[in-house]
Amino acid sequence: MAVAEKVAKTGGGASPAGGGASKQPDKQPESLYEDYKKVQPKKISGFFRTLKNWSAIILLGVYFIGPWLRWDRGPGAPDQAILLDMSGRRGYILGVEFWPQEIYYLTGLLILGAVGLFFVTALLGRVWCGFTCIQTVFTDVFVMVERVFEGDRNQRIKRDRGPWTADKLSRKTATNLVWLVISFAVGWTWVIYFNDAPSTTLALLQGDYTWGVLGFALLVGGFTYVLAGFAREQVCIYMCPWPRFQAAMFDEDSLVVTYEKWRGEPRGYAKKAESFETRGHCVDCQLCVQVCPTGIDIRNGSQLACIGCGLCIDACNTVMDRFGLPRELITYDSNNNQVARSKGEPTGYRLVRGRTIAYAAIMLLVAAVMAFGLVTRARVDVSVLHERSPLFVTLSDGAIRNGYTFKILNMLPQEQTYRVDVEGVEGATMTVVGYQDEPVTQTDLIVKADSVGTFRVYVTAPRVAIDDPAMDLEFKIENLTTGETAQRDTLFAGPAPR
Repeated sequence: MAVAEKVAKTGGGASPAGGGASKQPDKQPESLYEDYKKVQPKKISGFFRTLKNWSAIILLGVYFIGPWLRWDRGPGAPDQAILLDMSGRRGYILGVEFWPQEIYYLTGLLILGAVGLFFVTALLGRVWCGFTCIQTVFTDVFVMVERVFEGDRNQRIKRDRGPWTADKLSRKTATNLVWLVISFAVGWTWVIYFNDAPSTTLALLQGDYTWGVLGFALLVGGFTYVLAGFAREQVCIYMCPWPRFQAAMFDEDSLVVTYEKWRGEPRGYAKKAESFETRGHCVDCQLCVQVCPTGIDIRNGSQLACIGCGLCIDACNTVMDRFGLPRELITYDSNNNQVARSKGEPTGYRLVRGRTIAYAAIMLLVAAVMAFGLVTRARVDVSVLHERSPLFVTLSDGAIRNGYTFKILNMLPQEQTYRVDVEGVEGATMTVVGYQDEPVTQTDLIVKADSVGTFRVYVTAPRVAIDDPAMDLEFKIENLTTGETAQRDTLFAGPAPR
């Protein structure tokens, strides 16, 4: 009877094979993934919050004002201070003009940016992530907007957990509308870095826009809306590769956000008048977690998700002040200093060390090479292409003629005249289609401002001067205004000597 009752309770019976063992229900596999919990950072004030605010103001000011600044480059040239003119294949940054063949300057800037990040990270940890990363800056802006319409952390959490009401719908709608306006402003500003800002914006306001321009603005704005409004800390933790690289740049002297465990533990709730002589200074208030934009607990040690913003330092300092305890229980410090301080030994910051010297040397070298290149770079570029089919033509008088496509790039904002000489083959003369009818050894070519002059040049030499099927030929070019010179070597093809 007891067995029957047990079988009945478990819902078991005879096994398919005829055995009497009861059949146990299948267990659901345990999930390896935790449900996403939205991080709702609490508002806090202090040194690092102020530093983040000013950093955001400066960076956003530079970004939004940049394409509206003007720079006079003379007649016929764009007057936008910062412009990447894709249609004109030109880049302008204040008084410096970049051409497509000078892409190596962009390479230099990327190297400087990368090594600069390595240098700063080795010294100060993830200050880039915490203060200047575009994701951090716009997430801060979006959280600020959310706080205006939906309240601080506790109010937002309570409202998110509650049912949809007219008040909740109106507040969420207002938040998202402002997010969309900011996102479109971000996308449109990105577009006018590649187009003239006043005329392109006026065309948008008048409805005279192209879908390509508007679509690109919506694309950039859409990414801003999604990443800063919804993805937020997930970008920093899961999508961004930078946290994975930083471990190779840290050492024991790098400054990072640290928790003085030797001083804070054992932690626990405390009253304001309570003595801290026999316990740690951490009162386990969780404020450091509540203000963290990625929702981590820095008391658990250095973590990949920590962006080094220092807001937990501001939060902890306010609590320490409330209890009359020393500040900097959570602080920016190096691991070496933390160990020394826990032992009562003297501390110090070792800024000059092997890796910082190496990073600084690389940056100085790249910057020096770029500066030298900018100062000494030529303002004229010449290319000479030999005609391949046919390599040469034998004229009626026996002379040998070669054809060339001659291109002169005038990188100056004024029309220039270039004198061209041909040398290397005895008796060689040239004619330029559209310039002269009679053969000459020297000619002047005119190239318009900021443009490429393309010319068809024929060089003719007497048959007796040809002693090799491929002879060296040289064109010499001189700018008659600036005196700048250039030369290009090519070949003069002819028949094999008899």
